[in-house]
Amino acid sequence: MLAWIDRLRWRDVTLVALLLGLAPFLPEPHLWEKLKMLGAGTLVRPLDWFDLAMHGAPVLVLAIKGLRSGRSG
Repeated sequence: MLAWIDRLRWRDVTLVALLLGLAPFLPEPHLWEKLKMLGAGTLVRPLDWFDLAMHGAPVLVLAIKGLRSGRSG
């Protein structure tokens, strides 16, 4: 089911995760801002949830790829 993640190149996944995870670079990355809002309980608007999903998805794919790579050796 997740074999498509194995076919992605590390370089590509890492680049996309860094670019989308840190965008916009100033004043504060959206992903960090949304995670702080989630922790504070202020992540209530649909746009905020969408931002969290869009900026966090590549980081999640990178984490899954790392876990799958660690299991297979």
